[in-house]
Amino acid sequence: MLDYRAEEQKEAPQGTSIHATAIIYKGAELDEGVSVGPRAVIGPKVKLGRNVVVGAGAVVEGKTTVGEGTHIYPMASIGSDPQDLKYRGEDTELIIGRNNRLREYVNISTGTVNGGGKTTLGDNNLIMVYSHIAHDCHIGSNCILANGVHLAGHVEVADFVVFGGMSGGHQFCRFGERAMIAAGAIVVQDVPPYCMVQGDRARISGLNVVGLRRSDLPKQRISDIKNMFKILFNENLTIEDAVSRMELEIPDSEQRRKFIDFLKRSERGVCR
Repeated sequence: MLDYRAEEQKEAPQGTSIHATAIIYKGAELDEGVSVGPRAVIGPKVKLGRNVVVGAGAVVEGKTTVGEGTHIYPMASIGSDPQDLKYRGEDTELIIGRNNRLREYVNISTGTVNGGGKTTLGDNNLIMVYSHIAHDCHIGSNCILANGVHLAGHVEVADFVVFGGMSGGHQFCRFGERAMIAAGAIVVQDVPPYCMVQGDRARISGLNVVGLRRSDLPKQRISDIKNMFKILFNENLTIEDAVSRMELEIPDSEQRRKFIDFLKRSERGVCR
């Protein structure tokens, strides 16, 4: 173990604060301004970016990179081995972006070889108490996972997605941009962009109108999204026929392309 404390304090990067009871393994890389709290543990393959904060009793292990300004709260477990019986100690990794808040008792696992070897988390996310992000998940930026959200392996979450407390995502499910998942929802199929779902074996409950208003999209783009929603969910069409209608009737835009591409890529089917 490498100890940055006491007589070895001169070895710590500039502005770094390491509590006397923290354990920093040899090989760990700490950038300027990192703060490590009491009894926190930083593993030998961990890289902590500038101004990262690791709270009391938190464990950051595995091949884990944490971006600038991220705050890991007390007792969180970041970079733990995948909860996958096929995992045999391979050198997989977890990559976390900037300015995330990972609250108490959050658990995020590294990836698996079969899943591409990486779990990733973007920037500016808030992951609340007791939430779990499993191996090979890919979470975008500006997302919120409320208390006790559980995402199984290989889940994909786009930007600005909001999960209500105690909701969950089945393996390989996908959540489109600005989707909103109600508290307690159990999601077993893909949730298209801008949509809201609720319930056990979640079903579509509407369009995320509030999220769209906050997006600063032009009114015409929001109107186009509403029309795509109606085509998909109100016209009793197959996914293929709904996509064909959208391509004919909805003007081309970034939002149309995202919506249609999401539907075309769906493998588990879409919540309806």
